[in-house]
Amino acid sequence: MRKFNIRKVLDGLTASSSSASQQQQQQHPPGNREPEIQETLQSEHFQLCKTVRHGFPYQPSALAFDPVQKILAVGTQTGALRLFGRPGVECYCQHDNGAAVIQLQFLINEGALVSALADDTLHLWNLRQKRPAILHSLKFCRERVTFCHLPFQSKWLYVGTERGNIHIVNVESFTLSGYVIMWNKAIELENVIVTYQSFGSVGFHGHSKPPKDLVVHISDNPMARERYLFIFGLFQTVSPDSFVNPDKKFSFLGFWKLPLKQLLLIGFESGTVVLWDLKSKKADYRYTYDEAIHSVAWHHEGKQFICSHSDGTLTIWNVRSPAKPVQTITPHGKSLLQGWKPSSAEPIVKADLGSLKSGSPFIILSGGLSYDTVGRRPCLTVMHGKSTAVLEMDYSIVDFLTLCETPYPNDFQEPYAVVVLLEKDLVLIDLAQNGYPIFENPYPLSIHESPVTCCEYFADCPVDLIPALYSVGARQKRQGYSKKEWPINGGNWGLGAQSYPEIIITGHADGSVKFWDASAITLQVLYKLKTSKVFEKSRNKDDRPNTDIVDEDPYAIQIISWCPESRMLCIAGVSAHVIIYRFSKQEVITEVIPMLEVRLLYEINDVETPEGEQPPPLPTPVGGSNPQPIPPQSHPSTSSSSSDGLRDNVPCLKVKNSPLKQSPGYQTELIIQLVWVGGEPPQQITSLAVNSSYGLVVFGNCNGIAMVDYLQKAVLLNLGTIELYGSNDPYRREPRSPRKSRQPSGAGLCDISEGTVVPEDRCKSPTSGSSSPHNSDDEQKMNNFIEKVKTKSRKFSKMVANDIAKMSRKLSLPTDLKPDLDVKDNSFSRSRSSSVTSIDKESREAISALHFCETFTRKTDSSPSPCLWVGTTLGTVLVIALNLPPGGEQRLLQPVIVSPSGTILRLKGAILRMAFLDTTGCLIPPAYEPWREHNVPEEKDEKEKLKKRRPVSVSPSSSQEISENQYAVICSEKQAKVISLPTQNCAYKQNITETSFVLRGDIVALSNSICLACFCANGHIMTFSLPSLRPLLDVYYLPLTNMRIARTFCFTNNGQALYLVSPTEIQRLTYSQETCENLQEMLGELFTPVETPEAPNRGFFKGLFGGGAQSLDREELFGESSSGKASRSLAQHIPGPGGIEGVKGAASGVVGELARARLALDERGQKLGDLEERTAAMLSSAESFSKHAHEIMLKYKDKKWYQF
Repeated sequence: MRKFNIRKVLDGLTASSSSASQQQQQQHPPGNREPEIQETLQSEHFQLCKTVRHGFPYQPSALAFDPVQKILAVGTQTGALRLFGRPGVECYCQHDNGAAVIQLQFLINEGALVSALADDTLHLWNLRQKRPAILHSLKFCRERVTFCHLPFQSKWLYVGTERGNIHIVNVESFTLSGYVIMWNKAIELENVIVTYQSFGSVGFHGHSKPPKDLVVHISDNPMARERYLFIFGLFQTVSPDSFVNPDKKFSFLGFWKLPLKQLLLIGFESGTVVLWDLKSKKADYRYTYDEAIHSVAWHHEGKQFICSHSDGTLTIWNVRSPAKPVQTITPHGKSLLQGWKPSSAEPIVKADLGSLKSGSPFIILSGGLSYDTVGRRPCLTVMHGKSTAVLEMDYSIVDFLTLCETPYPNDFQEPYAVVVLLEKDLVLIDLAQNGYPIFENPYPLSIHESPVTCCEYFADCPVDLIPALYSVGARQKRQGYSKKEWPINGGNWGLGAQSYPEIIITGHADGSVKFWDASAITLQVLYKLKTSKVFEKSRNKDDRPNTDIVDEDPYAIQIISWCPESRMLCIAGVSAHVIIYRFSKQEVITEVIPMLEVRLLYEINDVETPEGEQPPPLPTPVGGSNPQPIPPQSHPSTSSSSSDGLRDNVPCLKVKNSPLKQSPGYQTELIIQLVWVGGEPPQQITSLAVNSSYGLVVFGNCNGIAMVDYLQKAVLLNLGTIELYGSNDPYRREPRSPRKSRQPSGAGLCDISEGTVVPEDRCKSPTSGSSSPHNSDDEQKMNNFIEKVKTKSRKFSKMVANDIAKMSRKLSLPTDLKPDLDVKDNSFSRSRSSSVTSIDKESREAISALHFCETFTRKTDSSPSPCLWVGTTLGTVLVIALNLPPGGEQRLLQPVIVSPSGTILRLKGAILRMAFLDTTGCLIPPAYEPWREHNVPEEKDEKEKLKKRRPVSVSPSSSQEISENQYAVICSEKQAKVISLPTQNCAYKQNITETSFVLRGDIVALSNSICLACFCANGHIMTFSLPSLRPLLDVYYLPLTNMRIARTFCFTNNGQALYLVSPTEIQRLTYSQETCENLQEMLGELFTPVETPEAPNRGFFKGLFGGGAQSLDREELFGESSSGKASRSLAQHIPGPGGIEGVKGAASGVVGELARARLALDERGQKLGDLEERTAAMLSSAESFSKHAHEIMLKYKDKKWYQF
């Protein structure tokens, strides 16, 4: 009779009531009670929030720069806003509606930014806080916004629309002014007709309303034309431009300064430019050209401006000569002899003019290439004097800005650099050096240099690891960069409370692997490894007959396995290849690249066995008793074909047969390739693990599992998944046809399209639901053999399987899996495969998880021993025992014995992760060998020390007593279990999800404890305590919208996680309460107090006759008292959240604060002036008193006392 335990019942009720969203089960096995382990993690230790975003802004659309604060802003088509200061100071913001950013405008040196979106909304951002927030928003209701302009040190923002109208916004209150420049007042009737015809209309007859012009440019005249009235003897008036003394007999009597003329230059898309007088509200001049205008730029003196046109020409205009341009330039087009009409060329999208104190100005433009230039890449053209430099770019140019020394538009610009925003890159060109070299970009913007296919995240790494990677990576830097420092250096770094090292590893479609330093929420590339350099490059299609299992990117990285302590690296590629790397600081030349070929096949064989005869006994499928080391090969084995002409024993890639020079860093130790079998390509690898202490690497796919001793270069294990079960297979596997179709390529690894969905039809068997196309004799033979296998222990001889591979190719492979045991745990429907990278939803049982450890392999074990735990997509965990030889030279001479232990554990859903805890609940890390330099000869004493230092894996751990038990933590797609070892009883169980599935599960350390972190396909991030699997966190964060998120999401220690949020960006987040609290201090500051440069000193005569800077205060023009109120239906004001710091800014406005500060300075100056006058008066009075006193002294100096 079973003993009833009320405590276990209460524990189960408590656990089930703690989670209302899912059914929770915690059960203890009957009999012996598990020892109580004190768990320190509680729900208050967890909080989820985003930290930082790294990488290039995805789909950029706008660019802006603050020349005083030295901050760069980039807007994107998804509504994102990225701000860059000095290296390490970055910020990410997001507009809630997700509309594209069409333009950005800094309030220079005021800590604010205006963004214009494609949904006709303007936003004012407060940059004076570490996390910028929106202070105000203004939504235009009746007109589409096309262009914005905010003059330096002004509070009035000009907004142009698609109807040709211009509205003025007060950036302090973010409200519209009543002053409006209407299109029909700026454009005359004949210009309207020209505009109408330029759009392809038949004409303008009065009754049809012509379309209005888009506003493509708005800017102030840098120098306001001041007017003077000069008075001579005859009161003759002359203009300041032609001032001469008309006759010497006339004497100059004086002059009067007339009111300032404030001018606005407006460019319309049709080719018309208007110089608008803001005071008189009329156009002073109109400039008309036949071609559409794309951009306009002023010369700093305000007497000339330049326009770029759609026909690839530049026109330079004098302000006072509107009839025709002074000069027409075709930078790249060819002029015809007749009529000098330029030939067809691309539009010049943008042109900028930068003046110099000495020398000709810079003219910088994008576009304008001739259409007859075939295969020309996008170019930026720099024209300086008589020289023209064409700088080719790798991607399309989105926008560019000229960086100048002064923020004042009426001063010599002195351009020193050009920022070019490309479609997938950010380039900074040095204009001060010959050849225009580029600056070395310090930002981590090269993540997408090749599409990211996988990534891993490691926190709390060895402290010497980052310096070692940086030292070898520094030798990979390119030469030819500008010698100057990066000019975008605004902001300040955060305090950096996190001191532990963090490393991110990214695998890419071109076969490269990048190591990144991610410490203290920054990102910097350390080292880049090119795995493809060991393979022969295919020059044409005829040279690559074996790589056709993938359409593109045959070297794409699929899985990364890395041991930070030993620095051993192992990668699995999409072409079914595995490469093992060893870290070295020495350069070596490898004469012959070591290589192994593995024939991993999964099939049922048609064996003609006499009635009653037993199948041959299954030999031990290990390399234990007599492993045969394969001699190192310089190239794959010769291509062979079977008798029916099918490709056989051919790897997908060809290894180089010439000596390979390996630079310091990661150097190739061994290459392993799966080969074609009977015309069927090798299946992609789904799991991978390496252990430096054992010297073993193991990998698996949907066919089976293979283990390799990379020290002896020998294959130890090569088994199909069915053979791992032996006689304990719980499934009835019925035959189906082998898949002859081409294996799905690795395109899913590097796709950048959103919302990719795997078709269900691709996951089905080609012959499911239809009769077999083969003859009935073969089918009858196969059915007979299956019946024999079911009655005779279900073991197959691998030796016989290889001999009869030809016949078995014609037979079917299993399609339907019907579990005989534990039907309840497998009654769920799986919506997808567990391994997101390549496992199809098909009948084959793939290897999904591998873990080396030192634990109890069987129930009867009294001490832990080295072993391998194998997890499959059907929720089965199998244990393989490892018998390792002693360390030192014996390890290289004696074989490794590998044998299945017979231990089988089962869970619901595919196995994702496994880990082990000791009796106190602490994580047991896998054994590792500390890193040492292998390319340096060792002395005998060092070898003896090495022998003693290497762990003896066959003996129990010194810290683990024989009587103590362990816990195995196993996480699957559906549930998690904690198994007590060696009894193999289920101590705790947690059903993670019923309606979804787990994409990623990791056992991580946090706050001196450990927990299980899971990310589900329904967007939930969950954490569970260990070993009790008590729920601690369940937050809805991000739904699975594409395979990229599932492929790259990973957790690591200390509450850190990341995923690829876009094809070019990595999003980091934390689920630690402590990190969330310290995040504000860790973030950098964008805004720093910087004194605004002094206005240019133009001299007396130049200031007297040449004009002066415009008045900054236009309250009398745009204020409510003079212009009235704007229509309420035109735009809607929306107050922004702004944050705590933003509330203060919203109340006063950053510009208002600056204006009040200026007013206070003026008042202070006035008081100081009054004080100076009073001081001068007192000084004069004192001097007068002294003078009178001196006179009295002289008067009575010679008189006696009695002479009064």
